[in-house]
Amino acid sequence: MSVLVLVLAVSAACCLGIGFVLQQNAAQRAPLNDFLSPRLLLDLMRVPRWLGGIGLMVAGMVLGAIALGQGEISLVEPLLATNLLFAMALSRHQTKQPLGRQGWAGLLLLAGGVTAFIVAGEPRGGSAVTDPFRHWLIIGAMIGLALLLTTYAKRSRLSSGPALLAVAAGLLYGVQDALTRVTGQRFSEGGLMEVLTGWQPYAVLALGVTGLVLVQSAFETASLRMSLPALTAAQPLAGIICGVGFLGDRLRTDTGALAWEAVGLAAVVVGIVLLGLHPAMPCGAAEPARARRLQPN
Repeated sequence: MSVLVLVLAVSAACCLGIGFVLQQNAAQRAPLNDFLSPRLLLDLMRVPRWLGGIGLMVAGMVLGAIALGQGEISLVEPLLATNLLFAMALSRHQTKQPLGRQGWAGLLLLAGGVTAFIVAGEPRGGSAVTDPFRHWLIIGAMIGLALLLTTYAKRSRLSSGPALLAVAAGLLYGVQDALTRVTGQRFSEGGLMEVLTGWQPYAVLALGVTGLVLVQSAFETASLRMSLPALTAAQPLAGIICGVGFLGDRLRTDTGALAWEAVGLAAVVVGIVLLGLHPAMPCGAAEPARARRLQPN
């Protein structure tokens, strides 16, 4: 594993984690009638804390894109999932809550799971799949699932809605990461004109804006505990599926390696959930009146 890729991916995770906390701090005070509307972004642009969070997120995405250009998506995505560790660090500073058993367990599971997956899988590059049907099948499945989750989330804002929106955003961000890598490859092969004549950069922009609306709507209607774990778990899983599915990433496939890869990914998900539900994470509880306004008519 390249040290440069490691530094870039972890730096990206740091920016993303801190940025998510700042965004949620601001989004929970946004007007509720902007739920799942681009108007939400326009309202949040007036909040300095949110702009700071977006700036950090953009920096994280740029660092992540550079990391994706230097390494396999199956390697970079698990490292990006450590953004929750940095979100926890800032949240713990804000709430003054000790880590305790739950926090340490989540930290060890997340870090250990990422390490186990990378060591067992030994992600490496290969020849990208040229069959367009396979590309569109995987991308279509991810976007279709995100659409279904968003549709259901509209009906359950106060229960599972925020988590569903976060999963949907994570799926879109995973596809976005895969297409970001494709865009970088096109730039390396043919320069700027090669990039601008392809559909991938425009899809990256559309997925980014759509994912941002979903994430801010999830942050607006519930605590960070309900949204960030789902987002953090869905994105790397979607990215790895795209990487192996059509970008040509290769993982070890012998029985022992597959077992450890599965254990590693399971540990990552459990660690994310434990950290996300930790008391240090801002609860952002809404006032009763706010909750009543969210109830569907």
